[in-house]
Amino acid sequence: MEKEQTVQEEVQAQETAQETQETATAQEEMKEEKKIAELEAQVAKDKDDYLRLMAEFDNFRRRTSQEKLELVSMASTDTIKGLLPVLDDCERALKVLKESNDSDAAKEGTELIYNKLMGYLKTKGLAVIEAMGQTFDTDVHEAVAQFPVQEDEKKGKVFDVVQTGYTLNGKVIRFAKVVVGI
Repeated sequence: MEKEQTVQEEVQAQETAQETQETATAQEEMKEEKKIAELEAQVAKDKDDYLRLMAEFDNFRRRTSQEKLELVSMASTDTIKGLLPVLDDCERALKVLKESNDSDAAKEGTELIYNKLMGYLKTKGLAVIEAMGQTFDTDVHEAVAQFPVQEDEKKGKVFDVVQTGYTLNGKVIRFAKVVVGI
């Protein structure tokens, strides 16, 4: 009986040891699973941070390239705005020369200079705002005076252009100063 009892105690001790070992193994597995879950969460967070950083960098690159284009465009706009008084002077000179009895060479020379300058500026995106006879439009015209007209079809129309207006690449850089019929 003692032998049986000793065998039972040994079996019980082995079972207890086995249960303890299984419990320890189960705890280790739970710790490993928890660690794996934490690492997976960290990897997911790092991946999300990486994607956000890449998107932010892409937006930064796009924004800076757009700013560079705007800077170049603005520089050319300022240069062309500075040349507009020269264009006005050429137009005035052509008008005076056509009305005078001066030589044809002076007329042709002035016209050639005006055409070359205007042609070059047109290649850069400059366009004249057509105003004479058009309906008054506050988006492109600036009324400097109103003139009473008899005909109904001339009311609200541009009667005279005081200063030519220009657009650069579709944006108004100088409004056409006009006299409107009322």
